[in-house]
Amino acid sequence: MRDLNEIRKDINEIDDKLLELYKRRMDCAEEVGYYKKENNIPILNEKREEEIFNKIEENGGKYGASARMLYSTIMELSRALQYNIVESGKALRETLAKAEEAVPKTGVKVAYQGIKGANGHEAALRLFPEGEVLPYKSFEDVFLAVENGEVSFGVVPVENSTAGSVSAVYDLILKHRFYIVGALDLHIDYCLCGLKQSDFSDIEKVWTHPQSIAQCENYIAKNNFEAVPKANTAFAARDVAEEKRLNVAAICSYKAAEEYGLKILDNHIQDIDKNTTRFIIISKKLYIPAEADKISLCFNLPHVTGSLYSVLCRFNSLGFNLTKIESRPIGSGFEYLFYLDFTGNVHSEDAVALLCRMSEEMPNFSFLGNYSEL
Repeated sequence: MRDLNEIRKDINEIDDKLLELYKRRMDCAEEVGYYKKENNIPILNEKREEEIFNKIEENGGKYGASARMLYSTIMELSRALQYNIVESGKALRETLAKAEEAVPKTGVKVAYQGIKGANGHEAALRLFPEGEVLPYKSFEDVFLAVENGEVSFGVVPVENSTAGSVSAVYDLILKHRFYIVGALDLHIDYCLCGLKQSDFSDIEKVWTHPQSIAQCENYIAKNNFEAVPKANTAFAARDVAEEKRLNVAAICSYKAAEEYGLKILDNHIQDIDKNTTRFIIISKKLYIPAEADKISLCFNLPHVTGSLYSVLCRFNSLGFNLTKIESRPIGSGFEYLFYLDFTGNVHSEDAVALLCRMSEEMPNFSFLGNYSEL
């Protein structure tokens, strides 16, 4: 067996040669980009790329699969260079140029799901303290209110730190493709509340939203409560007050308990103290504040080996940090819609160039917004 230093010396020499060859290859890719621009030829040639990948994998022997992955990354970087040359994504660049900076906070109508005392109500008030916040029965109703122009904005939850994603909202985001123009991380603190005549020992059932059941799962199990899902935590509190059943309590916010005249039977009952729900502002109009630091987008990919990796390596190559990936199946052919968040600002040319490249290649691509979280 050779000495380690001798092996490393060989590796260093090989790396030097690989780097020079890589630079030569990218120079060739640059020439190809200018040729395609002059002759109006599409950047992506899937058939040629697949032929190259198959040849690489076949000739790579025992390293065939990893060689294919390596060349997939090289192809992504080559295409990125060529897209910059042809100045891709003109439609998206025009959309970004028309965006207004400040989300108006006064004289606007804002939709939220639930009723007074709901977490959505609190989030809407925090985000629009001088706006007119209006209750809607379901998340879909909030989206439809924005769609129909009944309100300018909607405030909806997308993720909880304990219970995870709010799937119904992500489905609506992917369906409507509204812009996301702001976000709020709201601390969620739950209490157990019942009728003023009730005691803790009387409670057998708890009413609350399914997400709240997940956030208080251990507490519910420890006390042998039967959990009954309701459309909203504030709806649960209201129904407990109206139905007047001594053995039923609501899991809700302290504001909801106060709003519907209920008695606090136990405090801070969520399983994790730092229980937080992320709410977003949806809008048909695009606003991008100068300090925006999160970008959201969606697109679909075929159920083909390496398709997601080939997309994700684009973010890695530019140093962007992915913070969220959500997928949804579409149709019957094992294709998926992806929702994705990453840190960035469209005032950065790297971010814009990446989005423009994806807008040219990704089916069903939508830029969903560049915004800040409170």
